[in-house]
Amino acid sequence: MAIPKVSFFEVLKNAKNILNNPLPFHHKNFEKHGDVFKVNLGFGNSVIFTRDAGFAKHMLQNQHKKYHKSPLQTKDLGKYIGNGLLTSNGDHWLRQRRLIQPAFYKKKIDVIAKTIRETICEELSRIEPDVSFDIYPLMNDLAFKVVAKSLFSYTDTGNTMARLQHITEAAQTSLIREIRQPYKRWWFHLSGQIKSTLTLTQEARDILDNIIEERRKSKDNYDDLLDMLLESRYEDGSSMDNERLIDEILILFVAGHETTSNALSFCLSLLALHPEIQNKVFTEVNEFGSRELSLMEQFQKNKYTAQCIEEAMRLYPPAYFSDRVNIESDEYEDIKLPKGTTVLISFFEIHRYKNFWKNPTMFDPDRFHSDNKKEYSDWYFPFGAGPRMCVGSNFAMYEMIYTLSELVRKYKISTSISEIEIKPLITLKPVNAILKFEKR
Repeated sequence: MAIPKVSFFEVLKNAKNILNNPLPFHHKNFEKHGDVFKVNLGFGNSVIFTRDAGFAKHMLQNQHKKYHKSPLQTKDLGKYIGNGLLTSNGDHWLRQRRLIQPAFYKKKIDVIAKTIRETICEELSRIEPDVSFDIYPLMNDLAFKVVAKSLFSYTDTGNTMARLQHITEAAQTSLIREIRQPYKRWWFHLSGQIKSTLTLTQEARDILDNIIEERRKSKDNYDDLLDMLLESRYEDGSSMDNERLIDEILILFVAGHETTSNALSFCLSLLALHPEIQNKVFTEVNEFGSRELSLMEQFQKNKYTAQCIEEAMRLYPPAYFSDRVNIESDEYEDIKLPKGTTVLISFFEIHRYKNFWKNPTMFDPDRFHSDNKKEYSDWYFPFGAGPRMCVGSNFAMYEMIYTLSELVRKYKISTSISEIEIKPLITLKPVNAILKFEKR
């Protein structure tokens, strides 16, 4: 099949809009060309875009061994956050995955659940009732501190955590420019922008190296994620050195806190816009009062709350795209894919595609009732799919369910906004998520 093409001229003509928000440009081309099209990026480079859920599962799950993450992640993102789970391929990725995954089993998360709950409650205590404010900065701080304290029980006496947070966000801003304007990379190098960002990220690595060394020298047992990672062993009995640990910690900071803070902000905004759904959440979470629920109880008893989060991640998937490049020739249905073809999967489009979803733009948590879930499983990718599915999905869901249940139990959430604004960066962020919290 001849794949429809979008010219480099079209890319240049829309460059400013693509830099600010590429999703309308993508949507226009999907509507014009169908579920698969190719974009010419200039200098002999091109990328295939798809919203075909079957094609996505082909690459991520059914034929995953034929596909690697593309240089967008392994090189462009990797140069800032290292060679960890998110940015590696092949044997190195598999070795790291086998080592790290046990730290995120449900039983392990139960060990650090108290830390997660205490950190969430501490951050939520900052809410000033009856005042409208942007919820995203609070959720961003909350999610970052949950990751930091769960990772290394860190009590910040200075500005260390704030500095790490600033560096991760600055690196993302720099990377976005590079990805969306590849034809200007020569300028980013020449102007020193890339060098400046690399200096920042080295500062973050130095901070984390000091924290790891302090822990190695300590005889105390903190029962946190860092302890679990330090105690983990490869099949040959060896452990991760500091460089590998730092790679994985940086990825947990970037992927772990941003996706969660985005999803929470979107979900709270949607509940504010739909008070009747918010009331259903209140009825559910109020049933158990202030009793602390274990990880398993959170999943079992707060089912409707979880459905709201799942539906929010359908409408506004924090990881709104993924990319793959095939390491050997392949084909999907009648699409020929020569070795080295880069494919970008739009989860945002798949999650809103009218061929898959009834009333796709409507916020309807009942889609994810246990009776309905199987109907949508083939075109729902909140945490990816296949062997590379997000290792921290249980951690994230526990954190989000607990945060949401605490907020709705204590506050009635409202808003004066009429629609939700978005800002697609490495993850999909909310803009002007202005909410008001009134004590119940």
